[in-house]
Amino acid sequence: MDPKRELTSVDLAALVGELGAYEGAKVDKAYLYGDDLVRLKMRDFDRGRMELILEVGEVKRAHTVAPERVPDAPGRPPQFAMMLRNRLSGADFAGVEQYEFDRILEFVFERDDGTTRIIVELFGQGNVAVTDGEYEVIDSLETVRLKSRTVVPGSRYEFPDTRTNPLTISREAFDHEMDDSDTDVVRTLATQLNFGGLYAEELCTRAGVEKGLDISDADETVYDRLYEAIERLAIDLRNGNFDPRLYLERDAEADDGDPDASDGRVVDVTPFPLEEREDEGLDGESYESFLSALDDYFFRLELAEEAEPDPTDQRPDFESEIAKHERIIEQQRGAIEGFEQEAESLREQAELLYAKYGLVDDILSTVRGARDEDRSWDEIRERFEEGADRGIDAAEAVVDVDGSEGTVTVEIDGDRIDLVARQGVEQNADRLYTEAKRVEEKKEGALAAIENTRADLADAKRRRDEWEADDSETADEAESDDGEEADRRDWLSEPSIPIRENEPWFDRFRWFHTSDDFLVIGGRNADQNEELVKKYLEPGDKVLHTQAHGGPVTVLKATDPSEASSSDIELPDSSIEEAAQFAVSYSSVWKDGRYAGDVYAVDSDQVSKTPESGEYLEKGGFAIRGDRTYYRDTAVGAAVGIQCEPYTRVIGGPPSAVDDRAVTAIELEPGQYAQADTAKRLYRRFRERFEDETFVRKIASPDRIQHFMPPGGSRITEK
Repeated sequence: MDPKRELTSVDLAALVGELGAYEGAKVDKAYLYGDDLVRLKMRDFDRGRMELILEVGEVKRAHTVAPERVPDAPGRPPQFAMMLRNRLSGADFAGVEQYEFDRILEFVFERDDGTTRIIVELFGQGNVAVTDGEYEVIDSLETVRLKSRTVVPGSRYEFPDTRTNPLTISREAFDHEMDDSDTDVVRTLATQLNFGGLYAEELCTRAGVEKGLDISDADETVYDRLYEAIERLAIDLRNGNFDPRLYLERDAEADDGDPDASDGRVVDVTPFPLEEREDEGLDGESYESFLSALDDYFFRLELAEEAEPDPTDQRPDFESEIAKHERIIEQQRGAIEGFEQEAESLREQAELLYAKYGLVDDILSTVRGARDEDRSWDEIRERFEEGADRGIDAAEAVVDVDGSEGTVTVEIDGDRIDLVARQGVEQNADRLYTEAKRVEEKKEGALAAIENTRADLADAKRRRDEWEADDSETADEAESDDGEEADRRDWLSEPSIPIRENEPWFDRFRWFHTSDDFLVIGGRNADQNEELVKKYLEPGDKVLHTQAHGGPVTVLKATDPSEASSSDIELPDSSIEEAAQFAVSYSSVWKDGRYAGDVYAVDSDQVSKTPESGEYLEKGGFAIRGDRTYYRDTAVGAAVGIQCEPYTRVIGGPPSAVDDRAVTAIELEPGQYAQADTAKRLYRRFRERFEDETFVRKIASPDRIQHFMPPGGSRITEK
C-alpha cells in the first residue's frame, strides 16, 4: 500500500480546529526550501517555540513540527522568504480557515501596518500565495494563468470554483446530489459529495451500506443512514472530537526479534480511527493530538524513504511504473469522454429551453409573479402541484422547487433541467452554454494531462530499454570500462550526491569560466561596473561592452587577482568570443527581445575612469582611448546548468562554456516568460533530471538559478 503524501479535505477540517489554539502566536522568521516548502518560526506565549511547515510539492501538508525536527535553515534566503520576513516579522497569527471543503487553507496574520494572508493550495501542482488584507497577490510560488482563475502578483487572488460542502449540506440538497448520480453509492459520495475514496468507503461502512449499491437501488432508508453518518462526522470535526491514529503496515516476513522491523511502515494518518484501515489489517497508533500525529507521520515517512535501498543496486520495477501510466491514461480517456458527454448534455438542455420557450417562460413568470406577491416557496410548490393535477402543461413539467437555492427543476423531453427562477429563459440558456464551455475547458486540461502521462509512459519505456541494454553487457566489457566509467560518473542517477560548497570571491558578480578556463566577470549594476574597473581590472585583461546602452562591464581576466598580473598572456579567440556573447546576452539586447547585437573589446590599459576635458562620466561609466575590436551581430545565447565537480553549484553563461562544466544544462532564448517564472520551470526540470531531488533543492533553488539568468523575459530552448 502506498503511503499517504497529501492531506485530505477531512484532514484539513480537523487541522484547522487544532491550529486555532495557536492564535496570538508571533512570527519570528520565515524560510523557503527549494520552491515548495515554507517554514514559519513562531513564538506561542503558552507553548513556547512553534514551527509551522507548509509543503506543496510531491508531498502536500500543513502542520506544526517539533523544533528538533525542522530542517537546517538555507544558507541564502531567497526573495520569496525575504518578502515573507518583511511582511510577517513580529506579526500575530490571527487564525486559519479551510476554504469551503476544498484542500485550501488561509492563514491570517495581523500587524499594525496591515493584514497578510497566506493561502496554501494543497491540490494539483500546489501553491502558496501571499496576499494583503484585500486579497491582492503580493507573490506566489507558482504563477497561475487559466481561463477559470488567475494567481499572479498584482492581481486579486481567485479561489477555485466552489464545490459542494458535505459538512454543511442540507438533507434536501443531499438527496438532490445523490439522485443526480448515475453510478454507485460509494463513487457518488467520493465525487458528487467530494469526500474522496477513503472517506466515502468509511461512511458506507459506518452507515452499514453496501459500497457497490447502485444509486437507483438506494431507498430513503439508505439515504437516512448515510446522511446521519455524515452529520456525525461533521459534528466531530466541528467540536474537535478527535482520536488520531497513525496507521502502519507490518512486514509479514520481518523478524519478530528485530525491533526496527516491528515498527512497520507508515501508510496513513487520520483524525479518527477508521474501520476501513482496520479492515485492511493496518495497526493504528493513538496520539494525543492530530498535529502531533501528522508531525510523527511525515517525519517517519521521510526517514523510511531515505532508508530505501539504493536504486542503482537493483532493477527498478519498470513494469509496475508502465502499468500505472497506462492505467492513468485509460482513466484520463474516460474523464475526457465524460467531459464531452457532459458538455453536449448541457448544450442540449440550453437548446431545449429555446425549443420549449413558451412553456419555460410560463413557469419562470409564474414563480417570479408569486415571489413578487410575497408567496412562500412552499405555496409556489403547492400551486404547481395543483396545476399538474388539473393537467396544465407548464405545471406538469415542474418536478421540484428549491427555495434554498431559488431554483425550479423542470423535465422536458425526458431531461431534467435546473432553472434559476429570477432569470429569464435566455439567461438560463446562456448559463447552461457557459457551463458547457467550462466543462470543455476541463476537457482541454485533461487532454494536456494525458499528453504529459503519455510522455511519462514513453520515458519509463525508454529507461527500461536503456537499463536492459546496459545490463546485457558482459562482465569483461564492464571491467575494461571501469576506468572510463569513473571519469564520466553518472551524477544524474546517483541516489545521494554529497554537497561540496565553495562561494568564490566573484560570486556576487555575473560570472562564468570560458571553455579555455579563463574567468569572465560582469557587473550587475552601475556600482559593480564601477568596482570592476577600479578594483579588478589588471594588465592583460580584456574589457568588453555592447554598443547598446544598458549592458554590463565585462572583464575577461588573464589571471586571478591572487596571482601576479601579466600582459604577456595571450587570450584565446574562443574565450574572447564567449565573453562577447556573455556581454550581449546579459545586456538590454536580451531584455528587448533581440537575438544579436554588436560588442567591442579593448585592452585593460585603454580603459580609464578619467574623462576627457569638459566631459563627465556617470557612475559605472568609463572612457575608452584607442582602437576597438568589434564583434558584429554577436548572437545572444545563455544556459544554466548544475555542476557536481569539483564543487556542487549552479553555473550559467554562454552554452558552449556551460556545457563543458555542467552535468546537465538547459539553454535559454529571449521570450515572453518573466525571469522568476522561467527560473521555477528550470528548477522543476532539474529536479526531474536528478535521481537525488533533495540535492537540487539544496543547491539550485529558483532564486539561485535566477542569479545566472539574463535580465528580462526568457523561454527554454527546446531542442
